[in-house]
Amino acid sequence: QVQLVESGGGLVQPGGSLRLSCAASGIIFGIYDMGWYRQPPGKQRELVAAITPAGTTDYTASVKGRFTISRDSAKNTVYLQMNSLKPEDTAVYYCKARSTRSLTNYWGQGTQVTVSS
Repeated sequence: QVQLVESGGGLVQPGGSLRLSCAASGIIFGIYDMGWYRQPPGKQRELVAAITPAGTTDYTASVKGRFTISRDSAKNTVYLQMNSLKPEDTAVYYCKARSTRSLTNYWGQGTQVTVSS
């Protein structure tokens, strides 16, 4: 059974930092592209950052220079380090795993990030 379990969300003041984690189980981590998505209130889900098994990364323009995605194959975990947070970063953040072979997608349950003073 595939499970993606996110953690690390919470309430933070503008300018603050959070690190999200997504622990994967039930998949061969090394053949999956991993991504972080977010869904702000009343808006569509959007890609925030992605990382390939080889470590190539991609970011949406609004988070470049502030967020960093990384993966630890020994722990089957992907991280999202978020710095200089802004109120517009407020959203539910979801982890996604996509097989590079079958293109099957798996999603986590989401973790709430709220940036507010």
